[in-house]
Amino acid sequence: METKNAIPKGNAKRVAAIITEYRYNSHADVILGRLLGDFNYMPQVEVAAIYTDQVPDNDMSRAEAARCQIPIYPTISEAIVTPYQQGGLDGVVIIGEHGDYPDDEKGQKMYPRRRLLTETLDALEQCALTVPIFSDKHLSYCIDDSLWMFRQLRSRGIPFMGGSSIPHIPPVPSFDPALLQEAGELLVISFSNAIEAYGYHGLELMQSMAEQRRGGETGVQAVSVLQGDDVWEAMDAREWPEDLMLRALSCYPERQGAAHPRLSPEAPILFKVEYCDGFTGYVLQQDTIADQWGFAFRGDGGTITAAVSETDTDRPWKHFARLTAMIEQFIMTGREPFPAERILMSSGLINLAMEALYRKQRLETPELHIRY
Repeated sequence: METKNAIPKGNAKRVAAIITEYRYNSHADVILGRLLGDFNYMPQVEVAAIYTDQVPDNDMSRAEAARCQIPIYPTISEAIVTPYQQGGLDGVVIIGEHGDYPDDEKGQKMYPRRRLLTETLDALEQCALTVPIFSDKHLSYCIDDSLWMFRQLRSRGIPFMGGSSIPHIPPVPSFDPALLQEAGELLVISFSNAIEAYGYHGLELMQSMAEQRRGGETGVQAVSVLQGDDVWEAMDAREWPEDLMLRALSCYPERQGAAHPRLSPEAPILFKVEYCDGFTGYVLQQDTIADQWGFAFRGDGGTITAAVSETDTDRPWKHFARLTAMIEQFIMTGREPFPAERILMSSGLINLAMEALYRKQRLETPELHIRY
């Protein structure tokens, strides 16, 4: 049984939680739940208010809020303004993942993340308040919204942290990160048939490594996506590095002796990212190819480094404990733990990759000529 610890009161930093829904195994459960002392987690910040955009039949928010004596407000404005007026507010945690929202024609879930952020910014402006904001996963399903959201945060001088837990998981085996400075190409293994949701994880992990090359990030020139047999035909034509895929897969103990992924009946997806400086990144995604993310990159002299990001594959999802601790430290210090531009880049990558897949063509990406 999962132990529930008390949330801190008194001198602890106070946050408002803005969420789409809170039910078992949702992102609100595994992040906000920890901030409420669930999973035997010892929270360091006080959740002072909660807003829920939806309340499903299996909702947990009402029971957990009652247990912790936290008010749930009917609007985002009230969830921010009221605690600010009644003791102060030090940060906002937005978890716009999961819930009953429609898909667009490209297969993207239309989570209302821009609306959640807009109403948060309006409420902070009403209070003349600038506090750190965390927003789970990518900014939006729409490139225009992603760009607008990031520019709003930067123009207001708001410390920002976003993204997922995946880039923060220690690789196994470990390696010297300095090797990434000389990397010329990188391939990430992803899984699931949820192309956008898990493709984002693969692209964010790729971007978190790509940005470490010598000279830093110089931007992305183009994206393209292949699907099904086209992936293997492009491999045969040496249009993407089969050897990096095989080296990455060699790091999974459960795949020792497994057949080549092309023999699987599952249709693969290949995301290709062409950077402005000639670096190339790939994400190969296939439903059950693995149950953790892995990668391989080619460095100086052609040497290949490969590893697996060893996430939990079942509850209690310990990688979310690492992410939650990072969120708390961010709220308490106001210091961004990694370049926030990474979240703009990875958001733009999944936005434009889904567009490229829908159009079935390579897309030039002037929106992602971003240096940092």
